[in-house]
Amino acid sequence: MNWIYGDDVDTDVIIPARYLNSNDSNELKMHCMEDIDKTFSKNVKVGDFIIAGENFGCGSSREHAPLAIKASGIKAVIAKSFARIFYRNAINIGLVIVENSEIQDNIDKSDVIELNLDNGYIYNKTKNKMYNFSPYPKEIQAMVEMGGLVEYTKKKMGL
Repeated sequence: MNWIYGDDVDTDVIIPARYLNSNDSNELKMHCMEDIDKTFSKNVKVGDFIIAGENFGCGSSREHAPLAIKASGIKAVIAKSFARIFYRNAINIGLVIVENSEIQDNIDKSDVIELNLDNGYIYNKTKNKMYNFSPYPKEIQAMVEMGGLVEYTKKKMGL
């Protein structure tokens, strides 16, 4: 399933400030997106996608926002653009995020999509449409695949 949102989805609606006293991913996922979509935490499934417009993750620089999304089981966030600090926080924790300017305007909630990080495309199987994006550099790809910066650094250091 695709969870489709508009522009300027800020970190305060991704995870409301009233829940920032916890770093527990199970707690965070229970409240993810609740101020913009009351159905999200009850209905999101592992492997779902968030599709959004411009400036996803704007607002405060809290790492809780990408943590809540990742804990919810979202496979990737695909948006027209991301706030820079959200983008970096997402990479640091191993949340897959992809910039694409076309898909949000051409997707329905029930469309089945395939994401190929290696070759830089999103394939909408339902509509037989392909959308390209710039793949991550090799180091960033490795960091995301290993679960984020901490695990990537441990491996590089031989820990």
